[in-house]
Amino acid sequence: MIDKKHYFDWAATAPQDSDILHEALDYSLEHWGNPSSIHLAGSDAHKALDDTRAKCAATLGVKPEQLYFTSGGTEGDHIPLLAMLTRPQKGSVAISALEHGALREMAKMMTNCGWRVITIPSDKDGFITPEAVIHSLAEDTVYVTVMAVNNETGAIQPIYEIADALEQHCAGKRKPFFHVDCVQAAGKIPLDLRHPGIDSASFSAHKICGPRGIGLLYLAKEINPFLRGGGQEKNIRSGTENIFGARAFALCLEKYFITKKNETATKRFEEQSAYTSNFIRQLRSIPQCSIIPHGRNTDELRAETFSPWVVQAAFHGIPGQVMVRALSSQGFFISTGSACSAGKQSRPILDAMQVSADEKETAVRFSFGPTTTSDDMEELFKAVQNISAQFNK
Repeated sequence: MIDKKHYFDWAATAPQDSDILHEALDYSLEHWGNPSSIHLAGSDAHKALDDTRAKCAATLGVKPEQLYFTSGGTEGDHIPLLAMLTRPQKGSVAISALEHGALREMAKMMTNCGWRVITIPSDKDGFITPEAVIHSLAEDTVYVTVMAVNNETGAIQPIYEIADALEQHCAGKRKPFFHVDCVQAAGKIPLDLRHPGIDSASFSAHKICGPRGIGLLYLAKEINPFLRGGGQEKNIRSGTENIFGARAFALCLEKYFITKKNETATKRFEEQSAYTSNFIRQLRSIPQCSIIPHGRNTDELRAETFSPWVVQAAFHGIPGQVMVRALSSQGFFISTGSACSAGKQSRPILDAMQVSADEKETAVRFSFGPTTTSDDMEELFKAVQNISAQFNK
C-alpha cells in the first residue's frame, strides 16, 4: 500500500474518501434503476438523482436546474466550447494561455472547423488580467475562458474582475460567453458561482476525494449543445446517469467545499495557508531553489493570490523528473506538473509565463490535500533538502 502520508500530488488526483464512497455505493445499490425508465424503478432512480442534484446546488449556492452531471472536468470544459459550433456564423474564441490541455487542445480543433482562436497572454507571474482579456477581444469573439486556479502554479485568477470587465466592455451589445474551469478551485478556495457574468463552470470529483469519472457543469442559462444523444441532463449531456458518482460528488462537496457555513473546511483552508507559507520559506533556504513565480509569498505578490494547496519550485542542477524519481525512491510523491502532460517535454504554462529554460527543466509541483499535516510537509522539506544537497556537493 502506498503511504498517503507522503503523497504530495493531490492536484493530479486526491485519495478517495472511503466513507463517502461506501455511502454513495449503498445509495446507488438502493436506487439501482435507469433514471430515464418510466417504470417504478426508473422513477425511483430519477428522484434519487434529482435529490442529489439539489444537494450539490445547496452547497454551491445555485439552482438545481443550473447543474448538469458530466464525466469530469474535461467534458465539463468541452460542452460550452463545442456549443459555439451550433452558431450560424463562425467567429473567434479567446482562450487564456494558462488553460489546462482539455481546453487548450480542444481550442486547436476549433480551428479545423473554421474558427479563429485568440490566446489571452499571461503576465510573468502567471496571472490573466482583466485588461489582457479585454485587449484580446475581437469584434467576433463569442467565447472567453479563464481558469479559476492554475493547476501548476496555484495562481488564483481574477475571474470576478474579468466577469465585471466583460460586462462593462460589452454594455449595450452581446457579451462573449464566459467559462471558468473550477477543477482546481472547488474545495480549495472560496467560490461564488452567482457572480454576474460567469456563464458556466466545470468541476471534477476526483480532485476533492471523490471517484473518477464524475463531474459537474454549472450553466447560468441553458445552451444549445453540439453533442447529442438520448437527451439526458436536459439534452446538455446525454448518456445514462451515474448515480453512484453523482451521490459521491454531492457528499464530497458538502464535506470539502469552502463556505462560511462549513467551518471545518474553512479552518482547514486557513491551516493550509499557514503550512504552505512556512514550506515556501523553508524552500527558499535551499540555495539552488527558486519558487515559480519568483514573487510568490513576498511583498511583490500577496500569499492570498495563490492557492495554498499548490507550490511550483525549481531546483537548479536537478531535472524535474530526476527530483520526482529521487523523492519517489524515498516514498515521497510529487510531480513535474499536470498529470495529463506527464512525460512530455513541453511546459505550456511556464512558456506562457516566459520562465527560463533552466527553470522549466528543473521545475516540480508540490500539491497538498485535506489530510496533509504540517509534520508531513516538514518531512517533505527535509527529503527535498537532502536530495538537493546530494546533487550539489
